[in-house]
Amino acid sequence: MLRNALIAAGAALLTVCGVATAQPPGITMEMIRTALPVEGAPLAVPGSYEVMSEGAYESPGHVVHRPADLGAFPNDDVLPVVVWGNGGCAIDSTQYGGFLSTIASHGFLVLATAAIEGEERRQSNADDMRAAIDWAEAENGRAGSPLEGKVATDRVAVMGLSCGGFLSVTLGADPRVGTIGVFNSGVQPPNPDAPEGGFATTDALADLHGPVLLINGHERDFMMETSHANFELIDHVPVFYGARHGAGHTATVFHPGGGEYANVAANWVRFQFKDDEEARSVFAGPDCGLCTNENWDTDSKGL
Repeated sequence: MLRNALIAAGAALLTVCGVATAQPPGITMEMIRTALPVEGAPLAVPGSYEVMSEGAYESPGHVVHRPADLGAFPNDDVLPVVVWGNGGCAIDSTQYGGFLSTIASHGFLVLATAAIEGEERRQSNADDMRAAIDWAEAENGRAGSPLEGKVATDRVAVMGLSCGGFLSVTLGADPRVGTIGVFNSGVQPPNPDAPEGGFATTDALADLHGPVLLINGHERDFMMETSHANFELIDHVPVFYGARHGAGHTATVFHPGGGEYANVAANWVRFQFKDDEEARSVFAGPDCGLCTNENWDTDSKGL
């Protein structure tokens, strides 16, 4: 139980955007920052859309990654929404730009939090991510918006790394969220001694109503055990679990374009929201790409 508490605290304190924090006993910054070596690792595979990144219109607390040319939407392609939560619940998403742009290049509107100039730095929270969904809905209906009438607001994913993964579980109860992705993270059983208003616990897993993706590193990732424990608890919605051999707690998120993790994330939302059979085959079927990949340990239910 103590080890679980330390793991939860370590994930909550993960920061990769230069914000200094103290880490709890047993969880070192070296453990937190472990990544898969870039050399020899699979490269990120971008989609067919050139991507642009910009601040969200009249929402300085958010940044947008999207296809630069929106002419294909909505008639020739759909533009689902992906909302991302950073490791450490960091407010600044700059270091995740390559990872998020790779997802956007497959035809997605990707939103993350941004630091507001002049405001004191703080951690992001579930309300920040919920506001990103609100923004996408508002822009879809705003006259004159480049996104007017183009956003598939009925296809929303929420994903996050470590502390951001906790937030994705929280947002999974929102009726607008169709699927969540929990990277290098996992919620803990309720703790009666924990302060109110903290992170979601395993009780929140029962409120999830769409497919769940659980992806983490292997032995080097101190959240692997917790992630698989969450997988075992989920039995009412489809769920996929994957642990990448050799990967640590940040895996490939900071590789160019987000590396292999960006491919996994993009394929998951293509599978869920674009009815893409190639993407589906990465997670399901007798020749499931990750299931037959010697670099991964996987498990699934309902797929």
